[in-house]
Amino acid sequence: MQFPDNLRYTKDHEWISMNGDEATVGITEFAQRELGDIVFVDINTVGKSLSANEIFGTVEAVKTVSDLYLPVAGSISEVNGDLEGSPESVNTDPYGKGWMIKMKVNNPADVDALLDAAAYKALIGE
Repeated sequence: MQFPDNLRYTKDHEWISMNGDEATVGITEFAQRELGDIVFVDINTVGKSLSANEIFGTVEAVKTVSDLYLPVAGSISEVNGDLEGSPESVNTDPYGKGWMIKMKVNNPADVDALLDAAAYKALIGE
């Protein structure tokens, strides 16, 4: 499995990529494998300010629905509209076309407290 070194990770299996105080968030390759075939992504929090670890949406696989947790506090600025017609992008390209949201991070330093790739690999037993 791939866990890019330039990303930070949560214990709930989300990843975050920073660009200034803007971030892109999705779920990890490990998470999408555990869920199986993704059939629907439901995110209706655009424009909302949320705290770290608050639910920002759900992802539905063939056999289960799983909550999505915000890695750090901030406001949701965009949802990946391509997922509406192609939710399987989360399975095929979780770190690229399968991204879920873009957000403005309240405190970019909070991202540094998240897991790096090595710590995430240890968490999942890789």
